[in-house]
Amino acid sequence: MTSVRPDTAAALFAEVAAAQSEGRLPSVNAGVIRDGGLVWTGSRGRFATADGALPGPDVQYRIGSITKTLTAILVMQCRDDGLLSLNDAVGKHLPGIAFGDLTIRHLLAHSGGMNAEPSGPWWERNPGVTFDELTAAMDDSHAVGPADRRHHYSNLGYGLLGEIVARLRGASWWELVQERILDPLELRRTSYFPAGSSAQGFSVHPFSGQLVPEPSYDAGAMAPAGQLWSTIEDLARYAMFWIDPVNEVLSRDSVEEMAAPAAADPREGLTASYGLGLRLIADDPHLLIGHTGSMPGFLAGLFVDRVRRVGAVTLGNATYGRVASLAPDLVRILTSYEPPIAQEWVPEPALTQGDEILGHWYWGNTPLTISACAGILQLSGGLTTRLTPLGPDLYQGRDGYLAGEKLHVIRNGDTISHLNVATFILTRTPYGT
Repeated sequence: MTSVRPDTAAALFAEVAAAQSEGRLPSVNAGVIRDGGLVWTGSRGRFATADGALPGPDVQYRIGSITKTLTAILVMQCRDDGLLSLNDAVGKHLPGIAFGDLTIRHLLAHSGGMNAEPSGPWWERNPGVTFDELTAAMDDSHAVGPADRRHHYSNLGYGLLGEIVARLRGASWWELVQERILDPLELRRTSYFPAGSSAQGFSVHPFSGQLVPEPSYDAGAMAPAGQLWSTIEDLARYAMFWIDPVNEVLSRDSVEEMAAPAAADPREGLTASYGLGLRLIADDPHLLIGHTGSMPGFLAGLFVDRVRRVGAVTLGNATYGRVASLAPDLVRILTSYEPPIAQEWVPEPALTQGDEILGHWYWGNTPLTISACAGILQLSGGLTTRLTPLGPDLYQGRDGYLAGEKLHVIRNGDTISHLNVATFILTRTPYGT
């Protein structure tokens, strides 16, 4: 494991210690990643396990709703394999179910107006039920509002998503998580039930300060919403996946789609929005993606800044306290003490297409430039986008206002006359010359 500077390590540990002390956490574990590696770990608290073992980066904690990110990956894999469309109605895959008119996308983004929790006893503190028992208690009248109005978090929706992927693949949700995510990413200490060294979930009595053991049940049909256990070392490796996607699991394009804002609470807006299975936190200069987690006696956090290639993961065994939000705090400390180093410039590789359109262009009198950056054509100025070649004299915008739009190279014989992108005419000289 590479490391951070001593002053950075001291600041990171001080933050972890403050969170443990102020939040009265029996134990808290943390890890920080940078440029594809775990560069720092820290632990505080003496009560990780029932027998008093100390916390550490290989001790398992329950990760709660971070589990949802793995369920979302399984859904996106099904989409990429042509087994479903994100705009499919839920009822297409679960016939006769309540909320069947909502789409897969609604469930992923928590934007369908579905109620937050299943009917009956609080599922997190009781033995799980079968899928048939779960759906028998569902009722459209439990909706909290119309679809597409706002982000309203729904654990129930992820129970449905887990069943959909299981039916499409002909295997259990857990088997799919193991085979299609954990094994390719070599996450050996992430499991359905605790295995090996694992923490005991506790709550802290508000007045006596005594530890009260919390139950840990099999969530049954709700497992896709919050069942799994993991360690700092495994979560750090998983966090790296969101920075450098592994194609065997999910393509970079699909990860970027998941990390784009899809729903938000009007009171918070883009400062705390939700993508497809991922929480987004806009905190200048960072755009953090990841998720928080909570189950009885456990709290967790995982957030990365994909642009700066840094992130943090946190685990604690308490019912409340600064554990999930500690992860973004550690990212801020890391980049404050050790700002990311700019990538070294190297000469550009030869372009396979596009040399003819490099240089200065004008949209009316607005100056624009087409240049190469990391082997990709970049249009910058009043109109900005990266360009992907689609064929001779044809390109497509990859991002910005022109994302998806076609750029046509218009010729007069062998000479380029102008460029046409979404009706914007680009010429080599400004109007009137």
